[in-house]
Amino acid sequence: MDAASAASALSRGCLDVIFNDIDKATKLFPVPVMQCLQVKPMGPSATGGERYRLVMSDGDHYVQAMLATQANHVIHDEKLVRGSFARVKQYNPQNLKGKNILVIIDLEVIESLGVQEKVGSPTAVETNEAKNQTIASNDFYGNKKEESKHQPMPSRPAAHDNGNIYPIEGLSPFQHKWTIKARVTMKSDIKTWHKPTGEGKLFSVNLLDNSGEIKATGFNDQCDAFYDLLQEGSVYYISSPCRVNLAKKQFSNLPNDYEITFERDTRIEKAEVQADVPQVRFNFCTIQELQNVEKDNTVDVIGVLKDVGEVSEITSKSSGKPFQKRELTLVDDTGYSVRVTVWGKTANSFDANPQSVVAFKGTKVSDFGGKSLSLLSSGTMTVDPDIPDAHRLKGWYDSSGRTDNFATHQNLASMGNAAGRKDENKTISQVKDENLGMDAPAYYAIKATIVFVKQDNFCYPACSKEGCNKKVVQTGDGWYCEKCSLSHERPDYRYIVSLNVADHTSHQWLNCFNETGEAIFGMSANQLMELKENDDAKFMAAFEAVNCKKLNFRCRAKMDNFGDTQRVRYQVMSASLLDFKSEGNKLAELIKQYDMNA
Repeated sequence: MDAASAASALSRGCLDVIFNDIDKATKLFPVPVMQCLQVKPMGPSATGGERYRLVMSDGDHYVQAMLATQANHVIHDEKLVRGSFARVKQYNPQNLKGKNILVIIDLEVIESLGVQEKVGSPTAVETNEAKNQTIASNDFYGNKKEESKHQPMPSRPAAHDNGNIYPIEGLSPFQHKWTIKARVTMKSDIKTWHKPTGEGKLFSVNLLDNSGEIKATGFNDQCDAFYDLLQEGSVYYISSPCRVNLAKKQFSNLPNDYEITFERDTRIEKAEVQADVPQVRFNFCTIQELQNVEKDNTVDVIGVLKDVGEVSEITSKSSGKPFQKRELTLVDDTGYSVRVTVWGKTANSFDANPQSVVAFKGTKVSDFGGKSLSLLSSGTMTVDPDIPDAHRLKGWYDSSGRTDNFATHQNLASMGNAAGRKDENKTISQVKDENLGMDAPAYYAIKATIVFVKQDNFCYPACSKEGCNKKVVQTGDGWYCEKCSLSHERPDYRYIVSLNVADHTSHQWLNCFNETGEAIFGMSANQLMELKENDDAKFMAAFEAVNCKKLNFRCRAKMDNFGDTQRVRYQVMSASLLDFKSEGNKLAELIKQYDMNA
């Protein structure tokens, strides 16, 4: 599309209206079209998340903008770039420290308009207040200090009189004066502790606004002051002073790098207008996608309730206290099912009927015996929510889903995670220099390229009986298994591959078993053995094709005996081909961190 047509698509003048008369803006420009003039990363967040700063223009004015993290996909997918056009579907205008900021929560890139040079000669958008101040002071930036001297301050202003409302997405330890307007989506019970050093109590709430969510905690006096005031479902103005610290992820199910701690002078007031803050925010993972989620991660999930178990009781090994639990079976239109465990009051009071759509926020992923979910105490459950995902699933289930068969994740547990450890990324030289496996088994992950695979003894003949896998020996009656005391006409060949891999630091010999061998060769050991017996050229080609493959290897280093000597044996637990897009993103993040620390 030519530049003139693209320019005509802009919602000219929308930014001036958005920052000076939001009610008028929603009528005149319900979904404004803007041009992106700049995209810049704001630097890595504490937990590796990404935030982006934009400059957006309507052709007449431009404004600094901050992209909410849930909209980062438009940058990851390389759709939003400098010069592209977008429909800004959801936004929140803010004035932070005298600076206009547009928080963009949802936008859609208009790919048909392409990428163009900057349209027009836009100037910075100003509020009417700033314009008047400029005229009165005869100074481009206004004369705020002198003006403030003549304005008496009330002795106890309302919480939201400190300034414009601040978005939760923008909170960090570097902001000191702010007010948020947020809905309480979850409130915990009061918890107490008794230690030799003292005792105390606390409670926590999850807070939500249009830009994001954050956890807030009140201790002792703040627990007394705010527990009864803060009610689930209601909207409040909350003003600093509050401490904003790094989030303790083990105690929170929210995708935020930070959390709030209430302080003595924190001010909280119930908002008169409650309807302008969303009720709940989900970031759903489909049931099929659970197979790619590591254990102990927290996810939101939605599905149709297929089965409801009875309440049962277990006793905690650590405290000896009894806990009630109920197991639910959830299915969705990916063709998978998953077991979700709910606890305590939720288990006892659960009364949703099978075939209801249930949305869970804050479930913990387990891979013991396959993927399953457990609803955290900080999580929530909503039956038949009025959201598009629920309506879609209900329609699917009523039309065809009730007769479908569903797969489970029971056999997809990660071998690395089954070891009960988090694999640490290493280079091969680090594995050697740190003497991994010398004292105790050690688990690690490397990115390496296959440079050589031994063709001799790449597999062994195994028992064909399901679940045995013991080596068999050839006799006059076939292939005999001593364990099963059975003879088979043919063995079931299984990989036991020895391969040499290299990265930019060194090389290493790895031992692989059947599942890894199949992932590397892309065929079973039976198929490769058949090539060896019948087509030597294709057999050699199969090994050539493996060379130079680059994979993620999850390994175990363990001391082993080889005759009279001991040495470390490196065994592959699992392997997967690299996702070059995600690897590129990780490398870009490391480069940014290096630049910041340089």
